[in-house]
Amino acid sequence: MSARTEFDKELEELHLEIIRMGGLIEEAIDRSITALEKRDRELAETIIANDRKIDDLDHAIEARCLSLLLRQQPVAADLRAISTALKMVTDMERIGDHASDIADLTLRFDGSPFIKTLEHIPLMARIASSMVKDSINAFVRGDAEASREIIDRDDEVDQLFETVKQEIISILANSSESADQAVDFLMIAKYLERIGDHAVNICGWVIFSVTGKHKDTKII
Repeated sequence: MSARTEFDKELEELHLEIIRMGGLIEEAIDRSITALEKRDRELAETIIANDRKIDDLDHAIEARCLSLLLRQQPVAADLRAISTALKMVTDMERIGDHASDIADLTLRFDGSPFIKTLEHIPLMARIASSMVKDSINAFVRGDAEASREIIDRDDEVDQLFETVKQEIISILANSSESADQAVDFLMIAKYLERIGDHAVNICGWVIFSVTGKHKDTKII
């Protein structure tokens, strides 16, 4: 097997590991909202425990990237692909953390009624989760145009966060008795907004992997 063939094989394996990590974080986001909606403590605890798997895969991908850089002599395009993977997994690991944070907050809810309907929070989660999935697919395909479209979708997440925030402010203005639950809802919405931001970061690095530019600055 030639050095180039071996390198390409390892790049393919790197892509597969990123796809696997992407699947784990997408599942964590979706299940964290399910746990919230159903007040499922067991599911929430499972999400928190499974965050270790995401962390372990993050470390494995970083190690593979560094090995590729040290053992091979990558050309500029290869350097961009490996550098992008290193940057992406940092954001992906943080997404897993935020899903775990949502699950942790779910454990704080008791049997009392929710102070607000959950319509906006699950919608935020669906959009943010789709952004994460599509950003990883864009990396695998090397699709800069799709990445730009995904970045634009973050406006929807930001608008929904503002809606939830205003709802919480209105609730607190009328009653301070539900302050703890109101703050928890606001934090859950904030974590989802941050997940959207991390998906945007991933897309920015995908664009870099294709063009060599990050935020309009030429790097490689």
